[in-house]
Amino acid sequence: MAGWIGAIWGVLGISLLFGNGLCRLYPYAQELCGMNFAWYHWSSLAASLILMGYAEGYKGFHLKFSPRVAARALYLKQNPTVARVLFAPLFCMGFFHATRKRKIASYCLMLMIVMLIILVRQLAQPWRGIVDAGVVLGLGWGLVSIWIFVFQAFFGKGFDVSPETPRN
Repeated sequence: MAGWIGAIWGVLGISLLFGNGLCRLYPYAQELCGMNFAWYHWSSLAASLILMGYAEGYKGFHLKFSPRVAARALYLKQNPTVARVLFAPLFCMGFFHATRKRKIASYCLMLMIVMLIILVRQLAQPWRGIVDAGVVLGLGWGLVSIWIFVFQAFFGKGFDVSPETPRN
């Protein structure tokens, strides 16, 4: 039972974190609807959506992060400990009980994201909204992708993704 609780808490915690980000960024992207754009604003918006949709949504989330979250949630279900269950969202994101490479990548990525958030907050509209529109697309794609992989891992057959734990 503890394994199920940890797995659910891990995926739900990550979903709440990403959902919060989506809710906070969406208003800045939505403000773009009432603005008059020059051609370079439109091309920047298209570039932001294409770049973030591909790099963040597809390459980052769909191919790497989401399958690993599902694999770590499945691992947590089968191998619960008090720390893993209590801190399940952090476990599922690879911040602890992970290979050295995974921990370094997770912490570096988190640091980079925090720095980008600080920088993008300094931008004035429409530039902030243009960047945030791309992030909303990528983050939304990531959230849907996580749930798809979680359902495959828990209810499908043949889910074979490494949880990148020290023994795998």
